[in-house]
Amino acid sequence: MGTRCQTAGCKNDTPPALAEHGVCVLHFTLSLEAGCAAMRRETALGNTPHERQREIMRFITENGETLARVATSGLPLTDDLKARILSTFLTLMNLRENIDRASMRAARSGTLKSTVVAAMGIPHALFT
Repeated sequence: MGTRCQTAGCKNDTPPALAEHGVCVLHFTLSLEAGCAAMRRETALGNTPHERQREIMRFITENGETLARVATSGLPLTDDLKARILSTFLTLMNLRENIDRASMRAARSGTLKSTVVAAMGIPHALFT
């Protein structure tokens, strides 16, 4: 171990799997939870640009892999930390699911809009 968590006031060690982040397991999971909540709000309406969705998918993948390395590294973890890690995995999975649902809603809405425009006899060029 050797290095301390860089979060002010924290005296926990930073595990090797989190060395590049410079935080302990608790603060890493808290940071992920906060980031996921912000991204969930950002993507809720389903109008998130495709490139941003790709960035969020990379965030989910990279941090999920890092969390898995921490969880399976053999580091002694309290039951509370194990529960927090599992909860954070669930949060990452839910964020992914929310992005997929928002994309499907947006796709259905676009299809519905085209159908309504066609049914009303409005030229598509005038509607967009």
